[in-house]
Amino acid sequence: MSTKGVGRMTPVVGSDDGTRYHKDFTLSITKALGDQLAAALGELDRAPLAEESIARLKEKPGVYQLYLNGEFVYVGKADKSLPARLRNHLRKISGRRNISLAEMAFSCLYVAEDFSALAPEQLLISHHKGMGDIPWNNNGFGNKDPGRQRDSTVLKENHFDVMFPIDLERPVEGLRAGETTLQELLETIKVGLPYNFRYGKSAEFKARRVHVPRAEMTADEVFQLVSAEIPAKWQVTALMGYVIMYDDSPTAYRSAWRYYRGGQPIRAVPEAEPPGNAEVDPPTLDD
Repeated sequence: MSTKGVGRMTPVVGSDDGTRYHKDFTLSITKALGDQLAAALGELDRAPLAEESIARLKEKPGVYQLYLNGEFVYVGKADKSLPARLRNHLRKISGRRNISLAEMAFSCLYVAEDFSALAPEQLLISHHKGMGDIPWNNNGFGNKDPGRQRDSTVLKENHFDVMFPIDLERPVEGLRAGETTLQELLETIKVGLPYNFRYGKSAEFKARRVHVPRAEMTADEVFQLVSAEIPAKWQVTALMGYVIMYDDSPTAYRSAWRYYRGGQPIRAVPEAEPPGNAEVDPPTLDD
């Protein structure tokens, strides 16, 4: 009786040990989720980044994409409210030069709260990074106030604040003509501008009386008024993305483009480093 072929296995060349009956397998659930999210967003129309469009959204968590003149520029998330998060962006962009809200559009997806634990924003970022998309996710657009220790930072030429610096011709909302304290005026300015105004505290500000000549004043006019009322050792400094006021006059900031001292605006030329990836945005914070 022939035993040819019995009890023998012919190896198939292909793996490290010359067989094909075992190999490594990587299950990429996150990639699949990112691809699905990107595909779902890609199927949506785009709406203007305007209050009329945002008002139609549900008060639910989700992810969204921003477009500038039709170009996909940013992925973000809202852990609680998509409308609130998009209104933050609307207000921020409204206070910038070289850009208009008429150029902005968005699309968004509602996601269940338990899905947020899977970091849908990061899934989308990972999906699009390899395609050269989402330039605003790497240029500081989503960053919060960096704090006092970063005021002297020199930004890169492709940083959001360099490309779209704050608008000092923007009217300050909530101003009232008449007498007020310097402290009250500073608080009104902070609330009434679409970009951050950070300032040091002083007991003198609560007692100092200031006359606001009219309610329709621009940020530039108001900062001239403020700088005329603060002590000589203080100055107001307009950086590319926000304004600060401290008792450090005449300190020069490398990213400053205007100073206010003694009631007068002083122009400056801000420095900028060659283009490159700015500090990567931290996960966007909800309201």
